[in-house]
Amino acid sequence: MSPDDVTGDAIERLEWDERKLPDDPYKRFKQLTRRTALTGGAAAIAATVLEACGSSKTTTSAAAASNGSGTFGTSKSNHFVMICHVTTNSFFTATIYGIQDACALTGSSYQWTGSNNSIISEMVSAFNSAIAAKANGIGCCLIDNTAFNSPVNTALSQGIPVIAYNADVSAGAKNSRMAYVGQNNLTAGAAVGEAILKAGVKSGDLVAGIIATPGTGNIQPRIDGAKPVLKAAGVNFQEVGTSATEGSPEYNKISSWYAGNKSVRWMMAVDSGDSNAVAQFIKNQGLAGKVGASVWDVGLPVVQAIQAGYVTATIDQQAYLQGFDTIMQLFLWNVSGGLMKPTNTDTGLGIVTKANVTPYLTPSRFEGTSAAKKALSTPSSIST
Repeated sequence: MSPDDVTGDAIERLEWDERKLPDDPYKRFKQLTRRTALTGGAAAIAATVLEACGSSKTTTSAAAASNGSGTFGTSKSNHFVMICHVTTNSFFTATIYGIQDACALTGSSYQWTGSNNSIISEMVSAFNSAIAAKANGIGCCLIDNTAFNSPVNTALSQGIPVIAYNADVSAGAKNSRMAYVGQNNLTAGAAVGEAILKAGVKSGDLVAGIIATPGTGNIQPRIDGAKPVLKAAGVNFQEVGTSATEGSPEYNKISSWYAGNKSVRWMMAVDSGDSNAVAQFIKNQGLAGKVGASVWDVGLPVVQAIQAGYVTATIDQQAYLQGFDTIMQLFLWNVSGGLMKPTNTDTGLGIVTKANVTPYLTPSRFEGTSAAKKALSTPSSIST
């Protein structure tokens, strides 16, 4: 193990021990100074001091390095605002790391804001605040087909580029955002539906489509993509709404539903919180081999459950890339005078099973499972 690995491991163990302490500025400052002392990274203070003083709802972080911006012949520091529907959800840890790394490369800064619980009015308010503050670019999860039309148009009219990330308006819905960075959720849902049938689910079997917030534009399309595939095969498909709050609220909803539906053949979770809950529920109830499970995203509880056999497969939508690419495109639009127009980026449909789960078990910044900035080993071959 290299000295950097030892240092990183020590830092993470210390912060793990502090996880139950109140999340206040003193705790964050203590962790900041510890990291600076152990890594020699004085620049980290500049990168994180604003974050240590931020509120629970919004976080602002200045870039730790400005050398990247010199490549483009400018010393201007751009400020970007990223608006999310569930700002504290664990899925977006990797997205935030992607944002931070893109900002470090370009000498930019960012604000992470929006709503904790998919409250659209809070997101719209954050959007309008970003416009009033004259942000250099805005990324937004468009979880509603119409609510963001006006703020998007206002931003564009004032020369502020807007990119949708993670969630986009439905096909045919009119919104003037310049591009979308994320997965095609409808197509992904259909692919999962087909995989469930290939796994042996047949006509008459009960399948639960487990979703945190029914109707929202980021995850409902996954249900909508799978539903017709399964119903066409005669499957009894039931949508089960849980909660926007991760942890016990989702787990308890799943447990209550199962108590009245013990004939269920398959559980299909379409968001990261419910995915963790499904994996834990199947393990706790001893249902492995009795109830199949397909889930979403690649948090450690999920990939560990796949390795252990509690979950059959999960979907990797590349959360890190959704943050990194959005910031890079907004930056390029600014430095090119608008010539580098944002383009759609499909972050893909990566199906993770026991056969290919091993790389995901290594904690990494790219999957949001480690804060350490560490390059991973290059694969010896690329599957096709």
